[in-house]
Amino acid sequence: MNEGNEGVSRIALTPAAARLIRELRAKHGPLMFHQSGGCCDGSSPMCYSRGEFRTGGSDVLLAELAVEDVDEPVGFWMSAEQFERWRHTHLTVDVVPGRGSGFSLEAPEGVRFLIRSRLLTDEEARLLDGREARVPGEREARVPGSRRT
Repeated sequence: MNEGNEGVSRIALTPAAARLIRELRAKHGPLMFHQSGGCCDGSSPMCYSRGEFRTGGSDVLLAELAVEDVDEPVGFWMSAEQFERWRHTHLTVDVVPGRGSGFSLEAPEGVRFLIRSRLLTDEEARLLDGREARVPGEREARVPGSRRT
């Protein structure tokens, strides 16, 4: 399920998250995530129809997630400021019961996406260090530690 640069990733999906992404894709079309910092559900990953959340120069694309039975990758974006604080972590997108607040597409389903994190190992950090973030309009730039999941 995982492939990527030198076997290292910043983001993974649990099987439950992949299932929910497939369901949401069938209802809403191509998807994207944005992970911002902040209070309340601002620290939860928010799932949108692709393009519904406008990203800009203050956001970085961490990964293009490949999900089985989803035709196109699901972009996972984060605010650059948040990434600077979280760059030492591996993120796993999971699903838990309960309804989060906000505009994330899974809210009416009675579940919400959740980030589980762990520190990168020294080896993972070494391999990921120095990879550039991709901002809109810079297709040649590398994604920081991306790994297709």
